[in-house]
Amino acid sequence: MPRRAMILMGLSLVALAGCGGSRAPSQATPGLMVPAVYRARKDGERTIPAVNPAYLNERNRRTWVDYTGPEEPGSIVVDPYARVLYHVVEPARAMRFGVAVGKAGRGFSGDAVVRRKEEYPYWAPTKNMIRTEPDLYGPLAAGLPGGLDNPLGARALYLYRNGRDTYYRIHGTMDPSSIGKATSAGCIRLFNQDIIDLFDEAELGTKVHVRSRAESLDLEGPMVELHTGYVVPESDTAAIEADRRAWEAGEIPDLSEVEAEQYQAAVQSAEERERELRGLN
Repeated sequence: MPRRAMILMGLSLVALAGCGGSRAPSQATPGLMVPAVYRARKDGERTIPAVNPAYLNERNRRTWVDYTGPEEPGSIVVDPYARVLYHVVEPARAMRFGVAVGKAGRGFSGDAVVRRKEEYPYWAPTKNMIRTEPDLYGPLAAGLPGGLDNPLGARALYLYRNGRDTYYRIHGTMDPSSIGKATSAGCIRLFNQDIIDLFDEAELGTKVHVRSRAESLDLEGPMVELHTGYVVPESDTAAIEADRRAWEAGEIPDLSEVEAEQYQAAVQSAEERERELRGLN
């Protein structure tokens, strides 16, 4: 693909992918330290870029936490409302990861099992996505090969229930700025560094529980979505007040306007990609 088309795809595909992202990646923020686990790393012939430390707020960074849920060690627990994922490693102890959540990520709850794992998975829009938004998804009906510019990122875990694919995925992202936020599309996304390590640790057959809203409220408590798109516990009044002041001062962009701009860019990108695949450019 010519460089111009690659750049266009990288900037706008994040707005369109089912199990994809929401915002274009940014360069690292000068002056902030990147924790070792989120630095650039070699992954076969590819290099996973370092995560911009501006995205590594307290809820997004992986961290060891005490775990009070009923799930047994070895389980993965997804809370799409608190936007966290727990890998329960031992009794009452888990590694917590920040996640991004799309509409699809809140359309499933209950128990499932990891029955398939893919490195740099292929992605294609579903028939329903093509039917409901043909201008956006129609040009990409043939799908996209795996890679760092693929909406599923570096790895994907595919969840099954009663032997059937749930179409619920836990995967990486081409857009680290989306982690911790709710986006217009997609399933459950982690930083690529996080999904690579979780992928290695979660064997086929791993049990996964996706919490309902009622379970989330019971175990995590009420959450408040900030104008930045992140969530914090309702008890974190300092963060809520700081967010309010920044919004009133005009320091935070309107996320609905940003998403509208990204949608239009994504349509143009999809059309450009179709022309490339057909050899018309």
